[in-house]
Amino acid sequence: MVRKKALVTGAAGFIGSHVAEHCLRLGMSVVAADDLSGGVSSHVPPGVLMAVGNLSDIAFVRNLWSQYGPFDYIYHLAAYAAEGLSHFVRHFNYQTNLLASVNLINAAVNQKAIHPVQRFVFTSSIAVYGSAPLPLSEETVPHPEDPYGISKYAVELDLKAAHLLFGLPYTVFRPHNVYGERQNIADRYRNVVGIFMNQLLQGQPMTVFGDGLQTRAFTHIADVAPYIALAPQIPVSAGRTFNIGSDQKSTVLDLAHLVAAAFAVPAEIKHLQARSEVLHAISDHTAFRSVFRPQPEIQLTDGLARMVDWVRGQGPAIPTTFKNIEIREGLPPSWR
Repeated sequence: MVRKKALVTGAAGFIGSHVAEHCLRLGMSVVAADDLSGGVSSHVPPGVLMAVGNLSDIAFVRNLWSQYGPFDYIYHLAAYAAEGLSHFVRHFNYQTNLLASVNLINAAVNQKAIHPVQRFVFTSSIAVYGSAPLPLSEETVPHPEDPYGISKYAVELDLKAAHLLFGLPYTVFRPHNVYGERQNIADRYRNVVGIFMNQLLQGQPMTVFGDGLQTRAFTHIADVAPYIALAPQIPVSAGRTFNIGSDQKSTVLDLAHLVAAAFAVPAEIKHLQARSEVLHAISDHTAFRSVFRPQPEIQLTDGLARMVDWVRGQGPAIPTTFKNIEIREGLPPSWR
């Protein structure tokens, strides 16, 4: 039997590296594409062919197809997912998260005459919903409130248009607040679990925007990556959009105390000025459970313990600073 060939973008990053790993386990031949801006090459699983480059560069995307293609499956996970920062890096956000995605969709459509793509799997975000009434379901009309969510929803719409006109099969996942091993703990603008852990490793207080009563459902990577990889092998998932993530909701303050407990240290918290963000983001996963029949989800305390073991092995990281801020008005002081 000929092995299916998968292109996984963002495969040196957090979710992408785990998806690439699960694609290998499913028997696929995997090609990784990443610009290494947020990931590291050591995260790419052994046995995966690695192409380094930026997907917003059309020449690089064309070279992926000419050198490694055609592809049976495309898993598009490459993105800069700093939702809050996206207000202040609008051009970068749209170039990285929207235009790069369009380059991939164009290449997938143009492959049709040679070897049609059997599934284009896209990781969107529950950021597309904005502050819609809870719980957020796939029937909720998206109303994104930040450039990151806007870019993700635009790609969703473009995929639907490409399906209607060109027959490109797709599946969209809207994950949320994913944490776990291989997460970039050096990014000061996103991934609150990683930020808290990096601060504790350095003996610093955990910084919380506002009162910390924002509610989220934090999701371990093992409850997300296997199902994203599996999607092309589930025919009824074609043309569908799925919320994917945990049903366990907690406040950011709750999370801070749980992270401190996982490190067996007191929870020292420093409150910062509140920033513009959706206060409550909890989604419904009924559709996902009915189609994918997932294993019982990992409890937050267990998932944090796993990540702590990994983080201790890595050691503290120097927080990175985004150097090309486009708008400074309203930028939180801690990000300046």
